[in-house]
Amino acid sequence: MSPWNLLALPPLPEELMRRLLAPLGDRVSVRVPADRDRKALLAALPEAEIVLGDWTGTLVMDAGAVAAAPRLAFVQQPSVGVDGHDQAALAAAGVPLANTPGVSAVAVSEWCLAAALSLSRRLGAADAAVRAGEWPQQGLQPHELRGRHVGIVGYGAIGATCAQMFRALGCEVSYWTRTPREDAGYTDLDTLVTSSDILIVVIALSEETRGLVDPAHMKQGALLVNAARGGVVNQGSLVTALREGRLGGAALDVFDVEPLPAGDPLRDLPNVLLSPHVAGVTPEATGRLLAVTLDNLTAAVEGREVDNVVNGVAPVINRKFTQSPTT
Repeated sequence: MSPWNLLALPPLPEELMRRLLAPLGDRVSVRVPADRDRKALLAALPEAEIVLGDWTGTLVMDAGAVAAAPRLAFVQQPSVGVDGHDQAALAAAGVPLANTPGVSAVAVSEWCLAAALSLSRRLGAADAAVRAGEWPQQGLQPHELRGRHVGIVGYGAIGATCAQMFRALGCEVSYWTRTPREDAGYTDLDTLVTSSDILIVVIALSEETRGLVDPAHMKQGALLVNAARGGVVNQGSLVTALREGRLGGAALDVFDVEPLPAGDPLRDLPNVLLSPHVAGVTPEATGRLLAVTLDNLTAAVEGREVDNVVNGVAPVINRKFTQSPTT
């Protein structure tokens, strides 16, 4: 059988991409787009049978891209989030879309815990004060985490791991999710947002969750930690709540526009911890991500069922053409 045509979209050098995919051997022929833009993507898609997705969201399989890929049989997204891909268009074309759930759960949860501790203990303000020659032992007014009410929006692998970590420190933890869970602590979203001392946002972005959290409704002095997607939290409302002092602070790993544009008001607010979308980026999480991705790609080319299909298509990958459709 001829090698599968695999189009790799991650923002990595072609030679590195080939080394990472080397365990697939001669079962695949690896290519990358000529440039990192839509024109190059569309030019590369007609021969693509498998697409390895771009975790930055720059190159996505929207409806137009799906239409440009008549041979496409499988899309493997090397991340938990699949936003940007048109799941309906892929499903209509009979193309399974799989992700990598759980690989970054520990990394993201640790970031959320570290961010909450940093905000609660006012570590950023303390550091800045000492660097400026001040010694504000009485003015910082930090708080302990123990005994505080932590609300978690989203209860997949990351949300559940967050709950374990915060409970281990003596926090009272509640959560809200769209999918019922047996775990204790479920509460309705409105109550969670209005009653939490610390609100952790780790839910996937979709049309249903866009703008889901409005910081204007949060408890006076509460802290917001967002490690989901920028669009889940109303960013304009967040800026207003921070400026007016209704919130005690926020830690943000994600934003409406990434990288965060020059002149964005979040850059000038002193009670905000900013992070460049790296909560899930650790060597350990990357290793798990690569292992899960390679396992699924291997299953695809060997005719076995792939794991973690998110768009409802059967998980067995079927080749659409045994030779070029133009011959």
